[in-house]
Amino acid sequence: MAQTVVVGMSGGVDSSVAALLLKEQGYRVVGLFMRNWEERDGNGVCTADDDFEDVKRVSDLLEIPYFTVDFSKQYYDRVFAYFLAEYRAGRTPNPDVLCNREIKFGPFKEYAMRLGADLIATGHYCGIAHGDGHLLLKARDAGKDQTYFLNQLTQPQLDGVLFPLADLTKAEVRAIAERNGLATAKKKDSTGICFIGERNFRKFLQTYLPAQPGKIVTTSGEVVGEHIGLMYYTLGQRRGLDLGGKKGEDGRWFVVDKDLEHNVLVVSHGDESPLYSEGCFAAEMNFIPRPPAVREFDCTAKFRYRQEEQDVHVRVEEGGVRIFFREPQRAVTAGQYAVLYSGRQCLGGGVIRETFGGYRA
Repeated sequence: MAQTVVVGMSGGVDSSVAALLLKEQGYRVVGLFMRNWEERDGNGVCTADDDFEDVKRVSDLLEIPYFTVDFSKQYYDRVFAYFLAEYRAGRTPNPDVLCNREIKFGPFKEYAMRLGADLIATGHYCGIAHGDGHLLLKARDAGKDQTYFLNQLTQPQLDGVLFPLADLTKAEVRAIAERNGLATAKKKDSTGICFIGERNFRKFLQTYLPAQPGKIVTTSGEVVGEHIGLMYYTLGQRRGLDLGGKKGEDGRWFVVDKDLEHNVLVVSHGDESPLYSEGCFAAEMNFIPRPPAVREFDCTAKFRYRQEEQDVHVRVEEGGVRIFFREPQRAVTAGQYAVLYSGRQCLGGGVIRETFGGYRA
């Protein structure tokens, strides 16, 4: 008897093709659509409704059953509340990483098992190997690889998981969708954080966190302007500072630090050196498949999603890992994730709490 696979279907082309491929491989496929955020956009439209319509179209064409489940409360409690708390603390969080750990491979997997699932699958671009522990592997399509966003998954969460798109490029996925007449074949990829969508980020955040204006100062302490609230800025940011005419046209302003204690935004003009650091400390470290047998080792790392891997030396310490960069790194940001790699394997990651060997206000 065929095994039952519950596929997390988002209404996009990736999860649609994942469901198609699994059916072709002989699995009994069931689609499950998650509603994680119910707020409507400025035009009164809930994009989740449109996405679910696409799930229905694809499921009907594939002749597979489909269900919908509402995880809005769990999402608010486990992801959005953390998102707000991190911004209040002056950090820049990555809720997509938390969503995978707390929702897609948490309540979603539990619900799938209640539907009779033997396995679950998603349309993530990554690979997995089940053996001596569950290994998380990079996708063939390096430009789409999503292991960065899955760095917090635990071994129980990775048990019984399939990633059908591991060896496909995005172009190949769209071609498969078109060949099979899937309604999502030409659908635009979703970008950004699901609960913000295409809206203005600052306006969205202002509805949840009151702004606290303060001074903008240079690294030498000169006051050059006023910020609208530290939460609206991130390291390396160039736009939205309203400092255009302060020093002429030679070079641009950018954020180099946030002094939360004094509510001061620190900027530099032209000189990017204050943005560089020599290492960072990452807490809440999740190793895949297990903590290393040694306390120190060399590997590569990424400190944001759109970044090439960097050579690093890692020291395991109490409460996390201290990561030493082989080359100084620009704008490594507290709240983001440091994700470790060895060849094709993702070794896990942790939340960046602080950097060292660089500028301090």
